[in-house]
This record gives sequence, C-alpha cells and structure tokens, in this order.
Amino acid sequence: MGKIHWPKHSVLGIAVIATWLTTYFGYLTSFNMSIDNMVQQLILFMNPLSFLLLIYGAGLFIKTAKRRNQYIIFVSVITSVIMFANAVFYRFFSDFITLPLLFQTNNFGDLSSSVMANIHGADVFFFTDVIIIALAVKFIPQPAESAVQFKMGRRLYFIAAAALFMVNLGLAEAERPQLLTRSFDRELLVKNIGTYNYHIYDLIVQSKSHAQRVLADGSELSEVENYVQASRKEPSKEMFGAAKGKNVIIISLESLQNFVINKEMDGHVITPFLNSLTEDPDTYYFDNFYHQTGLGKTSDAEFIVENSIYPRNGSAVFFTHSGNTYDSLSERLGGNGYFTNVMHANNRSFWNRDIMYKALDIDRFYDVQSYTIGEGQAVNWGMKDIPYFEQSVEMMKTMPKPFASRMITLTNHHPFDLDEEDMLIPPYTSNSKTLNKYFQSSRYLDESIKVLFDKLKESGLYDDSIIVMYGDHYGISENHNKAMSMYLDKELTPYDNTVLQKVPFFIHIPGNGQGKVMHELAGQMDIRPTILNLAGIDSKDDLQFGSDLFSDEHENFVIFRDGRFVTDQYVYAHEVCYDAETGEPTDNELCAPFMERAAKELDYSDAIINGDLLRFKDGDEEKQKDQPEMTGK
Repeated sequence: MGKIHWPKHSVLGIAVIATWLTTYFGYLTSFNMSIDNMVQQLILFMNPLSFLLLIYGAGLFIKTAKRRNQYIIFVSVITSVIMFANAVFYRFFSDFITLPLLFQTNNFGDLSSSVMANIHGADVFFFTDVIIIALAVKFIPQPAESAVQFKMGRRLYFIAAAALFMVNLGLAEAERPQLLTRSFDRELLVKNIGTYNYHIYDLIVQSKSHAQRVLADGSELSEVENYVQASRKEPSKEMFGAAKGKNVIIISLESLQNFVINKEMDGHVITPFLNSLTEDPDTYYFDNFYHQTGLGKTSDAEFIVENSIYPRNGSAVFFTHSGNTYDSLSERLGGNGYFTNVMHANNRSFWNRDIMYKALDIDRFYDVQSYTIGEGQAVNWGMKDIPYFEQSVEMMKTMPKPFASRMITLTNHHPFDLDEEDMLIPPYTSNSKTLNKYFQSSRYLDESIKVLFDKLKESGLYDDSIIVMYGDHYGISENHNKAMSMYLDKELTPYDNTVLQKVPFFIHIPGNGQGKVMHELAGQMDIRPTILNLAGIDSKDDLQFGSDLFSDEHENFVIFRDGRFVTDQYVYAHEVCYDAETGEPTDNELCAPFMERAAKELDYSDAIINGDLLRFKDGDEEKQKDQPEMTGK
C-alpha cells in the first residue's frame, strides 16, 4: 500500500471541518432553536463556517508548521469552551451568554449549584473537534517548510471566506430583515449569524452602549420625556392615598410563576395560602400580570420595581450601570418620610447590590450579615425563607416608621433543592427533575408567606402596613417544555411559552375590604407608579414607562425585554402574531403597529440607561448625592 500524501494544509482543513460539524450538531442537540423552513436550516448549517475559515485561516500567516498547529489547537479549545459555556447557560436561561455576564465573576460562587445542575456528561461532545485535531497533528506528517509563500492562494482563501459570510448574511437578512439593527432576540442572532459571530456582534454592541454615555449631552432626554408624557395615564383618584402613611412591604417571590396559583399537582394543593389571598377581601390579585425581566433575572425585577424602566438587553443593569443617576421608588418614598431598606439574606455583593443600592438611594441594606443562620436554616443561596421572614419581622419592629422594606426570598431558586423536612408535598413525576422539585419548592415559599403574615400580625405591624408581592421571573424555562406539556396536558407553542411568563401579583391592604381579582393585562413596569399612587405621592413628572394599575386609563399592553409583547387581542412571539383568545397564528400585519411601538419604547429605555440621561434631569448632573448608610448589623 502506498504512502498517503497529505496536502500541505491538511490539519487546517480538518480543523475547520471538525469544529464546523461539532458546532452544527451542538446546535441541534443542546439548543432549542425553532427552524421553520429549509432556508433556515441551511443558514444554521453554514453560519459557523465563515468565522471558522477566518479564525483558523489566520494560522496561514504563521511560518512554522509546529507553531501553526499549536495555534489551531488553541483556537479549537476556545471555540469548544464557548459552545460548552453557552450550552450550560442556555439550559437554565434559555438564552445565550453576553459579554457583561462573563465579567460578573463575583456571582459565580453563588451560582455554583445552578451551574453544576446544568452540566451534562454528554457535554464532552463539544470537545470532539479538539481530539480530532490533536490526532491529526500527531499522525499527519508535517510538510517541509517552503521559503515561497503562496500569497495569491492565501488571498483567494480569505476572499472566499468573506464571500461566504456575505452570502450567509444576505440569506439571514432575507429571512429576518434588519436583523442586526432591530433584533432584541439573541436566539435569532445565533440562528442566523452563528454563535461565534454573535459574540463579536455582542462586543460591538456593548462597546457602542458604553460610548453612548460619553457622547450624551442631555438633548436626547427631551424626546424620551415627551414620549413618556404623551403616553401617561391618569392615575386612580379613588385609590390615591389609600395606603398613605402605612408601612410598605414589597416581597419578591423568587421564581414563582402564575400557573401554580389555584392549581394542584397530583391532587396536592401547591399554594394554599396564596390561593386564600385571591379571595381575601383586603387583597387585589392580578391574574394577568407578567414579568418583564431579561438576563438580570431577580436584579432586573428589582430594577423595574424601583424605576419603571426596562432593563438592558443582554446584561444586568445592576452590574453594568450601577454608577448612573436614577429617580428610584426608594428615593421618592425616602423623600416623603419613609425609611427605605432592602432585606435579603444573601451576600451583599451578589448582583452588585451593595453598589447599586447606593445609586437607588436606599437607606439600609440588611444582607446575610444581619441574620443569624442556625443549624438547618441554610440553603444554597443563603437562608431559608421561613427563618428569614421570622427574623426580618423582628428587625422591622425597631425600624423608624413608616418604613418601606423590599424583601427578596431565595429558597424557591433553581435547582429547587430542599431539605426533607421542608418538602410539604411529594415531587411531581415527569422527565424533568427541575419541574418535579419546583412544585415542592413553590409549596415551601407559599408556607413562608403564611408565616410572614402571622408574624406581622403578632408584632402589631400588620394593620399599619400594605403588602405588595410579585413573582420576579420564570422558574421553569422553555427547556422543560416536554415536562410542562405533560403537566398542562397540551403541546406548548411560542404563544403558550409567552403566556406562561405570567407571575402572581398581590396588593394586600388590611382593612380595605374592597379587594378582588383584577383581570387587567399588566406587568412589573406598573408596580412603581401603583405603589406611589397608593402612598399618596404624585408621580406625574416622573420618567416611568408603567402606569397605575387601578387607573381607568390603564392600557392592556405589556412589552417584554426580548421584543415579545402581549395585548388584549394579540400575542407576538418568535416573529409570529397570535390571536390572544385562540392562541392560533394570525396576520402579522395586525401586530405591526404594536411591534413599532415596542421597539421604540425599548430603544428609549436603552437610551436612558446607556446615556445615563437622568443625570441631565432638573440639573441632576450637578447634584452631589449623599451616600446612604449600607451597613449590615
């Protein structure tokens, strides 16, 4: 048998093909990206290739074969790590990593349990190309070095790679016009230009957003203010001041979605106490209420509650813009005599809270150091909710009155692990361990809220307080659709996945007696103006995108951070317009006016954050704020 004569750049060719195919099959097996036609399948197949040709092709400028091969192996390791990291991230967030999140290393320790739960043994597949390339380097004979550089061949190689990228981009633009200028959906970007090109695009976008603050001069603020004032809804006069002078207790219900309220799991009631509140005469329960968070999850929900501004697309505002000027809910309440504070039995630096809370003018942060965590009271994320509420009420008793406390629960957090004594109902039985444990964890959260109400009554604080509770974000992502389909007994569509973003929202006013179930379509953006109106604080001049939920003018329109939206007639998701009543696709032109408005509102919100525009409001750029006390004990 004759000796095989390998072409000079065989290792390069093998590297491109191996990483290309590993990436493509990774798309198919690890990411739940919808493919609607053969053109989209072709785009998905070809989109890694142009980048890989360019990045591996850079090795052609390295003269020695040994160093060139070392470079090729290095690139293969980096691309494999990128795919692996995105796969693990996607399993929990149903989204792709963005540049700012890579630098949030102070969160990694607290996220370890969630990360480990999403690493699968099969993930070694992402490094298949590294193994293949290493074998090629070892067994393919290295050609003799030539003094002659084939510049023309190299030039044609890069022209072909660039041409392939333009073909890819052209097909993508045909499928999704204005892909790079009007897309809020990272899945669309990855599906059309590929994971690697997406990360380059993300770098450009992030750099552009940071430049906006430097270039901003305040002129942009007038346009945003005009839009907000033109869209403003007159708040309810009847409810204005309904809770004036009372303590305000705002509770973030970790990962709680509305599909568990007034429902059972295998005959077990999931949230008995919250169910009772839906019929309580002192409680307003909103059953058509949506979270509007992005990748910042709980911190995004906090940001929305404080500011009634959309969070950033692809990063957490708490991390990227903690130095901005804000006109927060806490600042407005503090300016009207409230002692503002946040109570959260977790590390003060998680999500950069210790810094961001200063920007929000919060008087005090009761972090994990403010609590005594006894034996059996710890959970992966800090302190279990029941002892957390018990100790928090004790601290409330000594607070200046009136106070405004934001409370952040944490037991009902992915991966939803509980100690045996906290499992008040048995697990669900499906193919998803996450969903199976979620019902148990939600039941525990419900029990902890009951304990809070009891403790507030025992302490004498109950009658002088209003209690506002909201689900902060989803707990069950689209990656668990098969199990959710089993529980809901229906196949889930993008319409269903959007509707499942409903979270519970309660406003409990002891002694009110007028409570009821409210069916208004609403979202977290409406929490700030509603609380201020109940507290008797005029917010007509505030820059906020939400409106009072009790207003007769409140609009049935909720915009999601990723560009989806819901109206009383339509649901827009994954570029399809659905009939809100039937859930069936309808003419996209019916959603077009709302699409334009949603894009404009998100753009305005981004401009406020990226340009730090509120520093120009009423001369705030000259204002030197006093830094509030942020101590623990």
